[in-house]
Amino acid sequence: DSDMEETRVEEWDWRILQVLYEQKNITKTAQSLFMSQPALTARLQHIEKDFGIKIVLRTSKGVQFTPQGDYLAKSSIEVLQKIRGIREQVSNLGRDVAGTLRLGASSYFTMYTLPALLRSFNLEYPTVEFKVTTAWSKDIFNQVHTKQVHLGFISSDYGWQERKHLLLEESIYVASAEPVTLEKLPQLPRIDYQSDSLIKGMIDRWWKERFSQPPLISMEVDKLATCKEMVRHGLGYAIMPGRIINDTDNLHKIMLCDKKGNPLIRRSWMIYYEESLQMNVVRAFVEFVEAMDLSRVK
Repeated sequence: DSDMEETRVEEWDWRILQVLYEQKNITKTAQSLFMSQPALTARLQHIEKDFGIKIVLRTSKGVQFTPQGDYLAKSSIEVLQKIRGIREQVSNLGRDVAGTLRLGASSYFTMYTLPALLRSFNLEYPTVEFKVTTAWSKDIFNQVHTKQVHLGFISSDYGWQERKHLLLEESIYVASAEPVTLEKLPQLPRIDYQSDSLIKGMIDRWWKERFSQPPLISMEVDKLATCKEMVRHGLGYAIMPGRIINDTDNLHKIMLCDKKGNPLIRRSWMIYYEESLQMNVVRAFVEFVEAMDLSRVK
């Protein structure tokens, strides 16, 4: 399109730079953006012509950014955030609760709480759309910090200094298909799962306070749900938060407590910036969540 070729660098071009910077690969970038490689290459050449620089060098290992290209690609994140902020503010000038709510949530919160929460909110505000990112709590913390998302749902407290709301508190248990005693745990097969580093650290500290030998890890799986199924079939015990096992009657559970007898607690938080409440959709969602008892949401 000759008209497109004559335009200066536009929003889509900044998006191309952002994705290429993340992927460092022309083929993967084109696939991510649903473009052909020739079309992507043509747009890169257009950007280079507009700025009068060479952005990337192709190597056997992918693409390597020149110093000028590196600066431009890093700037793309800021440019896209600015454009997105302008659009959100324009849509926010009216009083309606509408637009897109950008949320980040830990995998655990996404699996066991978020779908029902979003469904309930959507019934009250049907014109609101959601864009959800799922990652580890630490990554969600960083996404809120850098304003990639409006709100974050995290299952560990990484010291957020702005607005936060405690959503859930749940105890941590040893779960097994057959009765076990805590004293025998070092001799029994344990099933581990990928977990947030702060939660894992809390469980590791509990173990070291009680036992002088490491656990007998017989299996490592990726998700809590998979871990529960392995436990349910008698393949070993696991240390899991209460919410995932409370709906399973045939599992034996022992609540974990520290040396002082205080239960080990996993807390989930909603974190956000005070200034984001200026947006109608964010304010409405925060008020909606704060009014709910999420321990009853399923």
